[in-house]
Amino acid sequence: MYYPPPDSQAALPEGSPRETASDPVANTATQVFNDHRELLFSIVYNMLGSVADTEDVLQETWLSWTTRNQAPSAERIDNPRAYLVRIAVNRALAHQATISRRRETYIGPWLPEPLVSPLTDTLLPDDAADATVRAESVSMALLVILETLTPLERGVFVLHEVFGYAHTEIAEILGRSPSAIRQLAHRAREHVHARRPRYEPDPHVRQQVTEQFLAAALGGDLDALLQILAPEVTLWGDGGGKAAGGLRPLRGREKVARLLAAVAPHSGKGLNIAYRSVNGAPSALLFVGDTPYAVLVLDLTPDGNQVCGIYAVANPDKLSHVD
Repeated sequence: MYYPPPDSQAALPEGSPRETASDPVANTATQVFNDHRELLFSIVYNMLGSVADTEDVLQETWLSWTTRNQAPSAERIDNPRAYLVRIAVNRALAHQATISRRRETYIGPWLPEPLVSPLTDTLLPDDAADATVRAESVSMALLVILETLTPLERGVFVLHEVFGYAHTEIAEILGRSPSAIRQLAHRAREHVHARRPRYEPDPHVRQQVTEQFLAAALGGDLDALLQILAPEVTLWGDGGGKAAGGLRPLRGREKVARLLAAVAPHSGKGLNIAYRSVNGAPSALLFVGDTPYAVLVLDLTPDGNQVCGIYAVANPDKLSHVD
């Protein structure tokens, strides 16, 4: 995923006005927005799971922000970060109804759009524990679980559990009482943790297992697949009716292994494999020539020895930003 530098006009949402040096108020508003753009993108993406919808929300946030700043009688905003987050979160919630209607007619399982970046062996210059939580928060597996929350529960979970906002801050953002936010946070946390305990397999282990899995699947090695798959493994294939993908998730080691052993060697012929970080985890990108064919993300058991979740995104609409 490409993020333009903060001082680049390319960092603005598509369609945003390009400011000039003769308009210092507008230039200041642009700089402030750019300073917070990556934070806003991360929050909204975790709430929606869609890059295109996230960009739409950022566009609306930008327009609201600049309109507010350019109003002749506008009062000074003491905390631009809080103001921008409040706008973006509430715009994201407003988009949920449209997104839900769209997904009702979606063909097959729906998976979040993958966020792809280069693999790295080093953490960002930040606290290691915070970096681990951040990587887990945007993982494909956790985003799938967040889809089962109500929009408000998901928003509260993302703000509190992922970005560390206090319940009182979230109450101000959403216009609700702190006690209501605490209840929403408790329900969301219990729901998520019941389905996904907090853990993060070592990145090197994850990549090694991904390589072993692909070798077994593309080689049609049923015995190897039965060894590497956990008994409760689930396969999600998101083709959106435009590429290969099942009509519903497939569950169980025997069913998943036999399907992969029968189909993968044929569908995988001529594919090139590249390894990237997808939503914070080492994963595989499959290409036909230079064209993305699918993104494959594996979820591992807590001991890191077996695969408990397989997420294959093949819908070309969701791969348009992948390179």
